[in-house]
Amino acid sequence: MIPPAIRIEPFRLGTHSVSEITGLLHAAYAPLLAMGLKFTATAQDDDVTRRRLTSGQALVALRAEEIVATVTYYPDSAGLACPWYRRPEVGHFGQFGVKPAFQGRGLGSRLLRLVEGLAQEGGKAELALDTSEKALHLIEFYAKKGFREVERVQWEGINYRSVVLSKKLSLPALQS
Repeated sequence: MIPPAIRIEPFRLGTHSVSEITGLLHAAYAPLLAMGLKFTATAQDDDVTRRRLTSGQALVALRAEEIVATVTYYPDSAGLACPWYRRPEVGHFGQFGVKPAFQGRGLGSRLLRLVEGLAQEGGKAELALDTSEKALHLIEFYAKKGFREVERVQWEGINYRSVVLSKKLSLPALQS
């Protein structure tokens, strides 16, 4: 169960600590690094974190003023090497992490629902992400949320092949 004192808000540069988010991501991705999977978030520095946060719509979850989770939604991915992401009807998300002490309480699912809402509000028909094809527990988590495999991609500088997962979204009803 999500602790009731957690609030979710848009990331604001100058208000929320980029260094704190970098540390959160390192901690959240540490089990993947222990599996030998070198996700960008396992070792990125604050400059990379800042660039990734500000190139999309980032959300942070806070308990009091402590950042306990984050995710970034990217509505436009025209320049990426992944063909699925370049499709105009597809938005994607990344840099998704929950502090280990807060995992398994529904906070990640809550953030995911908010990202789905951002994509729907932006008129996207699909919401996508990628993860290592070796991270079977993550692939299973997303499959339970309605995501399916649409392609595979080898990102430059990454030591694994990624599976791209996507979910069909229902567009919000038009107000009359």
